[in-house]
Amino acid sequence: MVEIYDPQEQGEVVKKWLQENGSAIVMGLVIAFGGLFGFKWWQNWQETNRQAASTEYEVMGQLLAAEQLDAAMANFQSLRDDHGKSPYASMAALQMARARMEVNQPDLAIGLLEYVVENGYPKAMKVVARERLARVLLDQGKAEEALVTLDGATDLTGFEARYAEVRGDILFDLGRTDEATAAYQESLEALEEGVGDRNKLVMKLESMGAEVPEAGS
Repeated sequence: MVEIYDPQEQGEVVKKWLQENGSAIVMGLVIAFGGLFGFKWWQNWQETNRQAASTEYEVMGQLLAAEQLDAAMANFQSLRDDHGKSPYASMAALQMARARMEVNQPDLAIGLLEYVVENGYPKAMKVVARERLARVLLDQGKAEEALVTLDGATDLTGFEARYAEVRGDILFDLGRTDEATAAYQESLEALEEGVGDRNKLVMKLESMGAEVPEAGS
């Protein structure tokens, strides 16, 4: 089964969200609500909604753990409808997509991933979902569609290595071995020390007869 969940991606999502929203959130709220009273009211409202979304997300996780997939899906739909602009809605959709793949329901997984590609928040969620969607499409024998999906990404900061590796997998499947080799090399070069699976990339390159530089060279 294709793997569409990676905890490392969650860290990148958090970092990019803070970079995108840090100071802008504070300034925007102060301007919009005109002073300390309005700002405190907005903080309280945001916290209440965040807690509600967090609770629904936790319940969905518990239902998934109990293998109550239909109930979990209903919970996700409620979370999406009530808190669609919350990061919890995007995280829930990614979790549901994984659950659908585990029970061999790729079409439903694809729909969930497409939802995040279109509506994910923060923006990094869209990047994560697009990469996972490309993997699922490739796994379903839709390599051309997977490549188009991957090419739709814009800001890949923090995800360069992962995207290049998936591109290599797709190009290899399409028989474009020279381009696949170049993509794997790009992924290897973009890989941060101690992050990702260097050995897997090395194996892919060696299987194609490509030279692999020593780590740190």
